[in-house]
Amino acid sequence: MAKTTKRKSSSWFMALLKRAVLLMLLVLVVLPVLVVLGMRWLHPPTSAFMLRYRVETLLNRKVPPLRQKWVDWAAISPSLPLAAVAAEDQKFPTHRGFDLESISEAMERNAKGGRHIRGASTISQQVAKNLFLWSGRSYLRKGLEAYFTVLLELLWPKQRILEVYVNIAEFGEGVYGAQAAAEAFFRKGPARLSSGEAALLAAVLPNPKRLRVERPSAYVRERQEWILGQMGQLGSGYVKGLQ
Repeated sequence: MAKTTKRKSSSWFMALLKRAVLLMLLVLVVLPVLVVLGMRWLHPPTSAFMLRYRVETLLNRKVPPLRQKWVDWAAISPSLPLAAVAAEDQKFPTHRGFDLESISEAMERNAKGGRHIRGASTISQQVAKNLFLWSGRSYLRKGLEAYFTVLLELLWPKQRILEVYVNIAEFGEGVYGAQAAAEAFFRKGPARLSSGEAALLAAVLPNPKRLRVERPSAYVRERQEWILGQMGQLGSGYVKGLQ
């Protein structure tokens, strides 16, 4: 009798454990899908990187306050998304989230050392990381980044990915998004940004804490000119009408 009771108890526990695991897997898989799908239409109220910065401002009063305000695609100068694509991810309109060729090239450049003009992460990957995750090089973070990148590419049109990118990208200390950047550095709205100003903003995207829009180094100016050249080659229609 005792053995029968013990077996029933063990079977009940295993069934409960299986249900708990299935429920956890369901939450981990379905919840991100629902969140990403909702943000196809609803503007993100903040991002993981902005939340981290807000914590820094609470701990250190010397850190400038965060500045960011959402602005719709139609109210942004076409030069800014074009500059971002020219600087960060020229295959953005055609790839499905990952640029394996650029990743291979970046690995070769890193092995040789020295500075390079473009990184290996696509704009989709950067949105996934900035919006939902944290900085770092762990396998867990990279795996989650890949998962969210796939969701973004499946559930959002390309224009939406780029619209979110230019609204949450960091352009300077505490300066996030096109609206805050245009006002902080050029005293104008994002709709009035010139090609040169857009290229300058895009020039600091790899490292906005070291590369400065307000005090551009010779390297930043060189990068700005390179981006302007790439924008000219791509043409103004390159990112227009993205779907």
